[in-house]
Amino acid sequence: EDFILSPGIIFLILAWTLPWKGVALWKAAKNSQRNWFIVLLILNTLAILEIVYIFYFSKRKPEKEKIG
Repeated sequence: EDFILSPGIIFLILAWTLPWKGVALWKAAKNSQRNWFIVLLILNTLAILEIVYIFYFSKRKPEKEKIG
C-alpha cells in the first residue's frame, strides 16, 4: 500500500515547523547570516535544523571594540 499522510498529520507537521522556521529565518536575517537564511529557507528538516540554528548558531558574536 502507498503511504498517504492524512490532512490532520499534515496540519500537525505544519503547525510544528512553521513557527520554528519563522523564528530561525528572522534571527538569520537579523544577524546578517545570509547563508544560514538560504539553507533554512530551502531545506525542510521538520524543524530540526531550525532548532539547532536557533539555540547554537544564532548567538550574536560580540562586536570588537572600536579604538579611536
